[in-house]
Amino acid sequence: MANRTSIKITSEKLNLQECNDFVLDDSCGGLTLFVGTVRNLTKNKKVVLLDFSGYEPMAVKEMQKIADKALEKFPIHKIAIHHAVGELQIGDIPVIIAVSSAHRKAAFEACEFAIDTLKETVPIWKKEQFEDGEVWVNSHP
Repeated sequence: MANRTSIKITSEKLNLQECNDFVLDDSCGGLTLFVGTVRNLTKNKKVVLLDFSGYEPMAVKEMQKIADKALEKFPIHKIAIHHAVGELQIGDIPVIIAVSSAHRKAAFEACEFAIDTLKETVPIWKKEQFEDGEVWVNSHP
């Protein structure tokens, strides 16, 4: 399944075109992209930046498990799951999930499964920094 998955954690800027190109295939009529972006407001507070950190060896393994499970559970062709770590500014992209399949429904379902599962199981933590302080979101490192 490795040639059908692209898993990446990086401190570099994520590349939407790279994910799109990886899953693109002439046999697929459906391609779904989920692009998470850093927004400027949460809980009625102005966000200055987000800081992502994680236990990368385990995070990569968990992301690969998600991709493998998506390939087993849904009739999809390929899946890419890329996540950024480090400080990200408003508008930056912390996560991209790309999925291709013969038909759109499988691509949508697999993409939703992947992002929901990633947020639940992958050891990547998010710290929201505001003008007046900061807070870890979900689990604490």
